[in-house]
Amino acid sequence: MQLAFGDLPLLDGASLSVQRGDKLGLIGRNGSGKSSLLKLIAGSIHADDGLIQREDGLYCVAVEQEPHLTERESLYLSLLARADLSASPEEPAAWQTLADIRAWLDRFGLDPDRPLQGLSGGERKRAALALAFALKPDLLLLDEPTNHLDLAAIRLLEESMERVSTSIVITHDRHFLDRVVNRIVELERGILRNYPGRFADYQRLRADQWAAEDQAQRRFDRFWAEEETWIRQGVEARRKRNQGRVRRLEALREAREARRQRVGQVKMRLDSGERSGKQVLECTSLSYRTPNGRVLVKSLDWVLMRGDRVALIGPNGIGKSTLIRLALGQLKPTEGQVKQGTQWQLAYFDQMREQLNEERSVAQTISPGSDWIDIAGKRMHVMSYLGDFLFSPRRAQSPVKTLSGGERNRLLLARLFARPANLLILDEPTNDLDLETLELLESSLQEYEGSVLLVSHDRAFMDAVATQTLVAQGEGLWREYPGGYSDWIDQGGEWLTESTKVAAKSSNASALPVSASVQATINNARRKLSYKEQRELDSMPERIEALELEQTKIQAAMSSSEYYRLGPEQMRQDKARVEQIDHELLALLERWEALQAIESR
Repeated sequence: MQLAFGDLPLLDGASLSVQRGDKLGLIGRNGSGKSSLLKLIAGSIHADDGLIQREDGLYCVAVEQEPHLTERESLYLSLLARADLSASPEEPAAWQTLADIRAWLDRFGLDPDRPLQGLSGGERKRAALALAFALKPDLLLLDEPTNHLDLAAIRLLEESMERVSTSIVITHDRHFLDRVVNRIVELERGILRNYPGRFADYQRLRADQWAAEDQAQRRFDRFWAEEETWIRQGVEARRKRNQGRVRRLEALREAREARRQRVGQVKMRLDSGERSGKQVLECTSLSYRTPNGRVLVKSLDWVLMRGDRVALIGPNGIGKSTLIRLALGQLKPTEGQVKQGTQWQLAYFDQMREQLNEERSVAQTISPGSDWIDIAGKRMHVMSYLGDFLFSPRRAQSPVKTLSGGERNRLLLARLFARPANLLILDEPTNDLDLETLELLESSLQEYEGSVLLVSHDRAFMDAVATQTLVAQGEGLWREYPGGYSDWIDQGGEWLTESTKVAAKSSNASALPVSASVQATINNARRKLSYKEQRELDSMPERIEALELEQTKIQAAMSSSEYYRLGPEQMRQDKARVEQIDHELLALLERWEALQAIESR
């Protein structure tokens, strides 16, 4: 396929085959053309060249990054308009679809009769997802489905994806990729590359592929340089020139000119500024009640110390952003007080990007009235600084209103890090960031010497960055846990406590049922392991290792260039075995967790 917008093609001879049962994770840098590829597959746009073949009768449903809801009196009628169904259908299948839409709206915690006005971005996304699952498509296309969703809704989406046989998902959520896909497809420099397995397998295979590609390019460049030296030799050599060699050199020049380099890495420098006081923030008996009487914070005693990186966790609407505004002094508490520490230098990443002036240029946003900025005591030209965040000089002169969502996030990060700060407040900083930029942000925050207060629904990001979590327990109660998201889960967090279920219900998010193995652990919390269970527990590491080794061997064979010679039957058997191992590993790990929980009591 060929597709171009502007100078560089988004798709440059790209090929993709999707079979029934494939669950693809489509990844790539911001602006690489992922959303355009989904639109091509859905048929909403057409390629400049190439052919797209679809199975006869294929029913495809797409959920956009920012779903559009048709204006109607209620959410239910709006979805009916999107589904192209009348309010009183005559066909039995249509009646079933009507019932399914209501059932899925209820599953996603949405009132079908609610007016469209006032729906949040997360509620609109849940409504679009509910409709997509109710329509039972043969192929489901999702563009950044976890954006605007809280943890409860993301977990619900992960479970719901098991009901779909074939799907293509664009997402930067690494946990989500590991849960719902069986193949990673990367769009880079106009070409699609396939990597069997989960995201972790992709990272390993990509690193090997890049190393081999870099080596091949070094050999190419060395050979090209030798030929250029030859063509520039003296008069005697030119008289004996080999015309075939000259033509080969011309071909080398053309190939090198056409070669598209990998997009550069964002460079982030975090200046922690002056050292803050040891106690950065202290909340004493802090309470906040909204004008309509809802309690978001109740009797909170909490201290943020210098160097702490704290993640706020809870469903949408539970009060995370309110707690940040209380900490900043933007809201007056109903009761109690907030005491800010000494020598504050604050940088605030706003979820809604309200800090960006749409009419200003990118360069003016970073350094208004000057071509220079000071970074960590060094003077730097604004164009060089923006180049570190992958903004070309031409793009740096463009107004903010022309930027994509990912570019706006990069610009806000560039502005955030352009001044010294010993306290960073990050409200959903990972939305719209590509994976490479996200991983670099993680490593930069890990090395940052100041304090961080962040709101995020990206579980891998919280695991990588947070030293503590402050979790909404419902009814205004908050509790602090050491470590990141996974540490909180290990300590009985999320849907294992009634208080969190109440919190999720209060924000219209559907809480997921506890898995059978974990529920059995709760019910038998006070008993000890039997002799048989202890032997089962002791054998589990070896069983898990054997399964992982078998899976690795199969996947290595599947990625071999000679694999296609084995024929379609062997390919189907290997693919089925890899999926079976996934299920076996998941069951083993859940059982292991349950037995360990009993053993540790």
